[in-house]
Amino acid sequence: MSCMTSVERVEAALAAIARDNARTNAFIRIDAEGARIQARQADDEQRRGIDRGPLHGLPISIKDLIDIAGQPTTAGSQVLADNIAATDAPVITRLREAGAVLIGKTNLHEFALGTTCEDSGFGPVRHPLDPARSPGGSSGGSAVAVATGMSAMSVGTDTGGSIRIPSSVCGLVGLKPSLHDVPTAGVVPLSTTFDHVGPLARTVSDAAALWRVLAARPRDIVAPPDVRWLRLAVLDGHFLTPLEPAVRDAFERTVAALRNAGATIETRSLAATSTILDVYVRVVLPEAAAWHARYLDERGDRYRPAVRARLLAGRDFTAVDYLSARESCDAFRVSVDLALHGVDALLLPTVPIVAPLLGQDTIAMDGAGVPVRAAMLRNTQLFNMTGHPAITLPMRMPAGALPAGAQLVGALDRTSTLLAMASSCEKIIG
Repeated sequence: MSCMTSVERVEAALAAIARDNARTNAFIRIDAEGARIQARQADDEQRRGIDRGPLHGLPISIKDLIDIAGQPTTAGSQVLADNIAATDAPVITRLREAGAVLIGKTNLHEFALGTTCEDSGFGPVRHPLDPARSPGGSSGGSAVAVATGMSAMSVGTDTGGSIRIPSSVCGLVGLKPSLHDVPTAGVVPLSTTFDHVGPLARTVSDAAALWRVLAARPRDIVAPPDVRWLRLAVLDGHFLTPLEPAVRDAFERTVAALRNAGATIETRSLAATSTILDVYVRVVLPEAAAWHARYLDERGDRYRPAVRARLLAGRDFTAVDYLSARESCDAFRVSVDLALHGVDALLLPTVPIVAPLLGQDTIAMDGAGVPVRAAMLRNTQLFNMTGHPAITLPMRMPAGALPAGAQLVGALDRTSTLLAMASSCEKIIG
């Protein structure tokens, strides 16, 4: 970060909000006065020699699933428009202790149950490079806020890819930490089994700084200066077919660049990948339907129709469906662990497509029409099911092309190691 004061950083972020929020709809709530007060306090502390770490005085946006005391937590829905948080979520407490400036709440796909951010009770979020396109979801507002400078970083959630998907299609770094790294208390749940909280940022070092605060990990992350120490396994099959041509070309260039820089790269496969989506749905939708039961019965007309339909579908699964899916997740966890045996990380495209048009239902890939939602989730949701940490890095794209990301997946409970690997790869990949 530069040597700007916190007040200067916050005013720059507020100027970006004034410039870009109307066209992107990234924020549900902007706390300009509160941010200015926090910024003045941060500058005063720093003048007195108080250093709270790398987030001290930085404007951070928060996905509006996460409780900030005294503010609405809407989850992007009119269902919770009157839901005022009584206390801070633990991650907010940690951000305050680190001196972060909380600048506002970002828009999202309603209740995080979607990948495009077009179904929000506060209107769709729009891509920062093309307002006709989706920024990904469900943490789309967070991604747009960072991509446009409306906040330095953002805190999002990821249940099937909701940090990594918008980070990929908006050209950012997005981290889904290892399961249980970051507390999810005080966060409106989608799936209590698969929910993760993590950072969206411009660089790996920024993402690492934010993750360390969210996860209460004080130790610095030290990355080796090159990738000659790295052993990577590209996942083939399901994860490489189908891909949009622009994503395929960028990923092939990424693999070649890492290999030319000295990384050892091999190819590996996973079994039973055709069942990933079915298993995922049989866990997420019943858990979501259970949490929403009262609201569906009492305020069902306030949901976006597509989101309400998916939640109601969660009531159709049996206990046998749910429990057998949980067992399948355990089997997938073992499968990913085996794929990681003898290598440091798995490598695959983050999202098989670039940002789709808002309202687009299907997309043509490799000669077939694929539902947009299924395409966007295809390469990310497995690692929510297994709990492995995963990070997306922006790939080098041709001039004028929309962004795309490469995903690294590390060993369970080794998020700091994954961040070190990502830091070594960052300048080579993008």
